[in-house]
Amino acid sequence: MGLNDKASTTVQATAPKKSASSTASAAKLVDLNTATKDQLDALPGIGEKYSQKIIDGRPYRAKTDLVRRHIIPQATYNKIADLVIAKQPSGK
Repeated sequence: MGLNDKASTTVQATAPKKSASSTASAAKLVDLNTATKDQLDALPGIGEKYSQKIIDGRPYRAKTDLVRRHIIPQATYNKIADLVIAKQPSGK
């Protein structure tokens, strides 16, 4: 009986490596400069009103421009900060 208890406590699920999950999430980032209204609307705390304000405020040099330029409040930015990016055009 004691062996069964010990065996069940030693079996643990292996969590994915942080670098693997970071890479996966990086591929799913929403670009503030090119995302559609629907893509922006799907972000937590962003509805039709904020998604349109984000589109109207383009282009963005950094994702922090959303708060700096008063497009969305800080609390909403905190919800989406890890989900968005502000990519720059490759050519000048």
